[in-house]
Amino acid sequence: MTDAGARRDVAPGVRALLAAAAVLVFLAGTQLFVFTTSTDRYFAWTIASPMTAAFLGAAYWSAIGLELGAATAPTWAEARIAVPAVFVFTALTLGVTFWHLEAFHLDGELELRTRAVTWGWIAVYVVVPMAMILAVVGQRRRSTVVPPGAGLPSVVRSLLVVQAVVLLGLGLALLIAPSWADGAWPWPLTALTGRAIGAWLIGLGVGSAHARIVDDRPALRPLAITGVSFALLQGVALARFGEELAWDRPPAVAYVLGLVLLGATSTWALVAPRSADGS
Repeated sequence: MTDAGARRDVAPGVRALLAAAAVLVFLAGTQLFVFTTSTDRYFAWTIASPMTAAFLGAAYWSAIGLELGAATAPTWAEARIAVPAVFVFTALTLGVTFWHLEAFHLDGELELRTRAVTWGWIAVYVVVPMAMILAVVGQRRRSTVVPPGAGLPSVVRSLLVVQAVVLLGLGLALLIAPSWADGAWPWPLTALTGRAIGAWLIGLGVGSAHARIVDDRPALRPLAITGVSFALLQGVALARFGEELAWDRPPAVAYVLGLVLLGATSTWALVAPRSADGS
């Protein structure tokens, strides 16, 4: 590898953190997507709605693509797409956790296994945002210089802007006022689950906005893997627990259309041929 290539490489601290995060989201996704109706025993707090638990589990599993894809990327240019989204999501989830700490499984009368899962959850969300800051500092010392991208087609840029605006807007609404924003969601949420979902939507929105700023298809691969996985896994969740949705209301239709849009944009980023003009 040339000196210039080494300077564009991903810092070991960033690789290690993203690889560890991929393992953690796999575990959280398993707790929620596999043991969907047993969150009172196997998760950090009890989620009464199976659809909500499955949604969150699908979100965690889909994040494996983002984090593992970035951890194994050959250059910083292809890994950077994961960093802002992961940091924002983990920082927001830490805030949601302490905001609703009374709902978490910390009661001494609960099973040791259940309390251990909860303390593990808290530890992860305390440590990861701080570790992410340190890892990025290490990357900056190495280099964050990237070559210019080829540029995305105008229609893809527009779709990314739409995705970012919708995801960030709805995510912020759920985070700030979940009881008010609940009416815009296709199935009922509690304040805690509304804010937990809001953190995910904001993380995805940050990823979409960052993708528009990066403006380079090859660099979007980790995010695209997550987008495809998210759409497919949420489809499975709907097949399992779709009866919870109010299908006679616009939010349910908008939710499905949003999944289709996200999946289509992400699929394009994975399979479209490269060209010099980005078209």
